[in-house]
Amino acid sequence: MAAPTAPLLLVIAGPAGSGKSTLCERLLRERPGFSRVVTTTTRAPRPGEINGVHYHFFAAEEFRRRIAAGDFLEWAQVHGDREDRLYGTLKSSVITPLEGGRNLVLNIDVQGVENFRRIARENTTLGSALITVFLVVDPERMEERMRGRAQDGEQEIARRLRTAELELREAPKFDFRIESRSREEDFAALLAIIDRVRPTRT
Repeated sequence: MAAPTAPLLLVIAGPAGSGKSTLCERLLRERPGFSRVVTTTTRAPRPGEINGVHYHFFAAEEFRRRIAAGDFLEWAQVHGDREDRLYGTLKSSVITPLEGGRNLVLNIDVQGVENFRRIARENTTLGSALITVFLVVDPERMEERMRGRAQDGEQEIARRLRTAELELREAPKFDFRIESRSREEDFAALLAIIDRVRPTRT
């Protein structure tokens, strides 16, 4: 009898406009064996977002309390020093599901991935599950996508593009890289990565 396949924690990162959220959503729709890691933020919910489904929405005071208690695998103050821009991943959102044998997918900022790598060196559950994927996209296509979704003003787009320059430098540190083209090509590349790593995770 074959040994059961070890659970997989697929961490997808990339600059704003790279399409990482779209990839995660499609994977969840088309591969029912994967579950979303629900991350935590202090920003206000956007229209249609549901607490506990899209994010855990915390007040800044609660977020800081949970940091002090050591409840986060990683957290960051994203895009400046505003208290409404705190993001993080609770240990309970990752370790417990992995221990139960569930495959997980997580979309986080580049800066959070290094924390996962550090913890994975000490935590065997995380270390045996973690696979990191970086979506590489050229700046022109990135800007086009940002403008196409019409969620940000000119100042925010400019800030995100500056941040993207720094994030793209981190790509070589990832286990796999996808050169972003079309949505279909990107998704096919992601499935190929999953098919490549899963047979070895026994």
